[in-house]
Amino acid sequence: MAATENTAVQEPPVVVNPGKDEIRTVEGVPYRRMGVHTHVLDRTDDICDVARHYVAPHCQPGDMVVLSEKALGCTQGRAIKLTDIHPRPLARLLSRFVTKTPAGIGLGMPETMEMAFQEIGTPRILLATVVSAVGKLFGRRGWFYIVAGPKASSIDGPCSYTLPPYNQYVSLAPADPATAAREIAQAIGNNVGVAVIDLNDLGGSVLGSYGLSVPPETLVEILRDNPLGQASQRTPFGIIRACSGSSEG
Repeated sequence: MAATENTAVQEPPVVVNPGKDEIRTVEGVPYRRMGVHTHVLDRTDDICDVARHYVAPHCQPGDMVVLSEKALGCTQGRAIKLTDIHPRPLARLLSRFVTKTPAGIGLGMPETMEMAFQEIGTPRILLATVVSAVGKLFGRRGWFYIVAGPKASSIDGPCSYTLPPYNQYVSLAPADPATAAREIAQAIGNNVGVAVIDLNDLGGSVLGSYGLSVPPETLVEILRDNPLGQASQRTPFGIIRACSGSSEG
């Protein structure tokens, strides 16, 4: 569905999601964090058209716009239906040893582990598995993803709160997020910076950016509590604005 055909959005276009603070102060600067409602995005959407339609009307010069990497991936066809994935026996085995967290299932199901094999390659996944096992002997966690890389850490499967129809899909890392960020910034205009973010309730990272007014690590700190939310908020975009804390009418 094209963005321009979905003007009848019932929710307020710009919101502060439930349980999230509107203002977060980082390095002495208060930043307003606003989620932007859209329709449910899929591979028929052009992400630049979506940004022009939903985000651009609410931006001011100097704003930073953030976009969920899952949403970008969905528009790129990087969401794979579970029934189209056929896990190999090794994927079924290794998925049993993945620690599952409230932030997402990660590689903790056979289908997501299978996509890790396909995306990263069998040798690297096996090496990451061995390194992870060694790390655990020393009480260190996270070594698997250090070796496997960001493509692996961005793979996620459906959870109980996943928005339909993606509760039946595996999400992969978006393709070329830096280029996507630049194109979105140009589509929005108004001298905004854009970042594609991999964010959950435990932390996050910037996968690609263009024209940010702060370093990526500062942006991650601004978004530390994940103001876009993890469930059915339907706010794949966010607007970050350095301000005194005043509210928009």
